[in-house]
Amino acid sequence: MEVPSEPASFERQSESKYCTLFMQPDTANTAGPLPSTETIVVMPEQGIIALVSRIGEAQQRLWASRLSALLPGERVVLFDDLCESERGAAEIAVVANPDPAVLAQLPNLVWVHSLWAGVERMVAELPGFRPPVVRLIDPELARTMAEAVLAWTLYLFRDMPAYAQQQRERRWHQLEYRRPEQVTVGILGLGALGSAAALRLIDAGFNVIGWSRSPRTVPGADCRHGAGALGQVLAASQFLVILTPLTSETRGLMNAARLAELPEGAKLINFARGPIVDTANLIEALDSGHLAHAVLDVFDEEPLPVDSVLWNHPGVTVLPHIAAPTDPETAAQIVAGNIRCWRRTGELPPAVDLGRGY
Repeated sequence: MEVPSEPASFERQSESKYCTLFMQPDTANTAGPLPSTETIVVMPEQGIIALVSRIGEAQQRLWASRLSALLPGERVVLFDDLCESERGAAEIAVVANPDPAVLAQLPNLVWVHSLWAGVERMVAELPGFRPPVVRLIDPELARTMAEAVLAWTLYLFRDMPAYAQQQRERRWHQLEYRRPEQVTVGILGLGALGSAAALRLIDAGFNVIGWSRSPRTVPGADCRHGAGALGQVLAASQFLVILTPLTSETRGLMNAARLAELPEGAKLINFARGPIVDTANLIEALDSGHLAHAVLDVFDEEPLPVDSVLWNHPGVTVLPHIAAPTDPETAAQIVAGNIRCWRRTGELPPAVDLGRGY
């Protein structure tokens, strides 16, 4: 039966097979003797999807609303709104920065779908986690990232930081122009985001050289792979764009030795994860003049602490992690489509390799 929301208030309790709602009378609007408390027993419905996240409750409810509209045969429910039997019935969890202790209270999960493309924090916090984890692969996210890479590459290519400094100094000086085909942009990471960015840069006329852990092919780009090829890519990169996942192998990848392999006056863009670049080594490379500028959208700690030296460093452009935000509309459609496919066929999209972290 449908339980009215007014004038009653409800208290959820758990039993082994049912959710029991104790309907308390509204004493403020009741004249005469109080009616007896009514107990309503509600059987758990099929298709319970738990939404587990540490983002704000308002955002969680917006996600639940979007997914519910796209999945009329499912119940998408915030974890805190689930009773014990519903938690046991949930086969799917949709997550964004989930608390591991909360996921542990969903004992019958079959798989987990992340609302984000990056899952390295989740993987690190869930050692030994058994259900497959599917990360968000959204063409709109790739398009947005490629757009950001092109925009900020052009920002550096057209010497915007230098002209901004000249404006502060009230100095009128024209810098020499180079054509895009005279510049090589290196990309670390040639997954969906890196490949889309490479194609956008090639279309703009830049030479592109890319590096990945395993062999990849991007039409028009010089693609290298493996540890031995990293130095070759760095040495050729006048601009370096970092889009590789954060793993145990890439943490601290761009240290003093690697930064020194970049050409004198190189410029760096980090749109991946902060810990991939050693911040202290980066500042040293900028202060020495070996690197000309760095555009940073990601940091070891976010939000970036107010006392960080990066805020006022003349060689750094600070961005508040905005290069490629998840688009709620397209992301919800993709998550819902993957869930519908699994319900229909039992097939999952490719899952994260929990050993590698992506």
